[in-house]
Amino acid sequence: FSLTGKEALTHFPSLGPSTNSAQGKVHVKQCDLLKLSRKQKRLCRREPGLAETLRDAIRLGIMECQYQFRSERWNCSLEGRTSLLKRGFKETAFLYAVSSAALTHSLARACSAGRMERCTCDDSPDLENRKAWQWGVCGDNLKYSTKFLKKFLGQKRIGKDLRAKVDIHNTNVGIKAVKNGLKTTCKCHGVSGSCAVRTCWKQLSPFHEIGRLLKLRYDDAVKVFSTTNDAVGHSELAGPQRQSHSPKHPASPRSTDLVYVEDSPSFCRPSKYSLGTAGRTCSREGNCDSMCCGRGYNTQSRLVTFSCHCQVQWCCYVECQQCMQEEVVYSCKQ
Repeated sequence: FSLTGKEALTHFPSLGPSTNSAQGKVHVKQCDLLKLSRKQKRLCRREPGLAETLRDAIRLGIMECQYQFRSERWNCSLEGRTSLLKRGFKETAFLYAVSSAALTHSLARACSAGRMERCTCDDSPDLENRKAWQWGVCGDNLKYSTKFLKKFLGQKRIGKDLRAKVDIHNTNVGIKAVKNGLKTTCKCHGVSGSCAVRTCWKQLSPFHEIGRLLKLRYDDAVKVFSTTNDAVGHSELAGPQRQSHSPKHPASPRSTDLVYVEDSPSFCRPSKYSLGTAGRTCSREGNCDSMCCGRGYNTQSRLVTFSCHCQVQWCCYVECQQCMQEEVVYSCKQ
């Protein structure tokens, strides 16, 4: 799970069947099945529950990526991902960010759910873990999650390697997006619902919100290059000028900006990066012109069945009729 390597997410397609990591040393075998570096496998073996959490994070990242890009030319399909990750496109930037965000989110949730042996609820003041679980207020442990993640990813010194700098930057954008979604939630305890005693804990935003934020970051991604900072004597990422900066000095990207180093392909035709857009369904009023890349689209009618005229029957079930309606589907031409 090396998010700072050149083929960081090539394990995404390798989703084998899930097994119960709590039984004996099954988690060790699970760690060996994942595409991890030697150091990461050692850490995985020491952390019962981590292998299953990694699998959860992989699924979460894939599902959210495909949801956010469902209407785009590049739809985050697994085909072509290995080649894509060797390049410095905007899409590569999003993959690094959503993957690190999914891992951060999944680790924090796994801790609060009791699925990890070495971590538990967040360190809320005056709230013991036993009492937290008893009251159902076990906070998501983002502190442990981010600390472990830095150790797990092992962001080493990268010198002047521009791609490595970009990958690390985008990885950290994903982690920061999860941190920004951390909220304090409170629950009252007392007679007749009074707030004589109030318990508060930390809770992460739903991952859909984080995915939506990262998609906005993708839409406004910044193209960068490497420049030498004379003050500190090492290279930094630099992007387009901003109004507040001197024209002689390029602006550094913000810590929340997704960054990339080369322009993306069109994704219109099949290539080593994607399957193209031929046959993809689209919305005539929305994205057909863009998705079909000027090739036009086919129109097809079909009948679909759905439940209708539903009524609640005494006592405990709902009775529905089956209705049919015509639906028009648009798909991109070859």
